[in-house]
Amino acid sequence: MARNKEFDRDDALDAAIGVFREHGFEGTSTDMLVRAMKIGRQSLYDTFGDKWKLYCLAVERYSIAETRAHIATLRGEPRAVDGIRAMIGRVVEDAQRACLGVGSICEFGESRQELSALRQTAGLQLKTAAEERIRKAQADGDIAVDATAGEIANFLIAGIAGIRVAARGGASRDDLRSLGRMTLRAIA
Repeated sequence: MARNKEFDRDDALDAAIGVFREHGFEGTSTDMLVRAMKIGRQSLYDTFGDKWKLYCLAVERYSIAETRAHIATLRGEPRAVDGIRAMIGRVVEDAQRACLGVGSICEFGESRQELSALRQTAGLQLKTAAEERIRKAQADGDIAVDATAGEIANFLIAGIAGIRVAARGGASRDDLRSLGRMTLRAIA
């Protein structure tokens, strides 16, 4: 008779996200995962498949959560420019924790179709929401109109990645705040 799983799948996946955030795919061993997830090796395989499938599930879950959080922050302020400022502030304040999305890009680039598809989906959702708020901020006179909302959204998303890479490279909290301010200043 098969034993029932004695762990919460989402909690185990969240633990795997933490390990992959810090160590990437190649730097993460199966032993590291089973310790963090508090499950046996066979439970890992039975529930999530192999390490690669677990990684893809982790990137997907992380991307969905981060994209939702960015969009909620963008839309969370009455003035569009304040929502944009809050999103950049959120990134700066959380930048000391490794970003699984940026980490997967740095580790794999476009070499893995399944990761590229996840990034495209999350990226399109974020860009669409950012463009909406940028157009509103432009209409309010808070953001320059000499660039399209799409161009500015691309710049903001690249700025987010840059802040996170700088943090991973050891940038100080003050330097990260400065990068956030300069990103906002560039679009004013």
